[in-house]
Parts: sequence; structure tokens; C-alpha cells
Amino acid sequence: MATILVIDDEESIRNLLREVLERAHHHVLVAQDGQEGLTLYKQNKVDLVLMDILMPGTDGLEATLELTREYVDAKVIAMTGAQGDKNFLDVAKLFGARRVFEKPFDLDTLVKAINEELAK
Repeated sequence: MATILVIDDEESIRNLLREVLERAHHHVLVAQDGQEGLTLYKQNKVDLVLMDILMPGTDGLEATLELTREYVDAKVIAMTGAQGDKNFLDVAKLFGARRVFEKPFDLDTLVKAINEELAK
């Protein structure tokens, strides 16, 4: 069982991802913004982070960059609902995200990607 940190400002997305990941036998932590997520990451042994990119306060790009600079082995999968603008996803990759997803995404595909990253 892996510990996965879900960072998203939308409560419905956090709850959905928590439910799906717990059914896949993972322990799930949730945060509503990048700053809360960074704090949780530093306080817990986290195996993978699901990071929303567009959030108020510390956004996902800033949080991804901080995580991957401070923790070289941090595994981040970035996601965004910014339709039609791939720039956010490209920047997330440059900042260290291992994979990126555009919302809405297929949950089975996301879980498969998570399991593949955890196996590395």
C-alpha cells in the first residue's frame, strides 16, 4: 500500500480521487492548496503526489518545482482543467512532473499511471 497525496482546490475532485485510490488499496492524504500539500509532504512519507496545477495561493507549478528541487525522488503527476492550453502541462513536466493529465481524465488510466510510477 502506497501513500498518495492529492492536492486539489476542488473538494469534489479530492473526494473522488480519495475514494478511487482507497479502493485501489492506497492510503490517501488530501490538501486544498500547494502550501498545505507541501506541509503534508514534509510531515509524512509520501510515495506519490497528484497535483492540480491551477489553484489559489501556492499553485501546482510552484509546489511541483519546490518538491522536485528539495526531494529529488519526489514522484509528481500533474493535472489541470485548463482546457486547450497545453502550456501548463508542458511547464509542469519541465518542473519535474513525471506525467500529466488534462481534466476530465479516465480514472482507470490515471490509476494505471499511478501504479506504473509507484513500480519504478
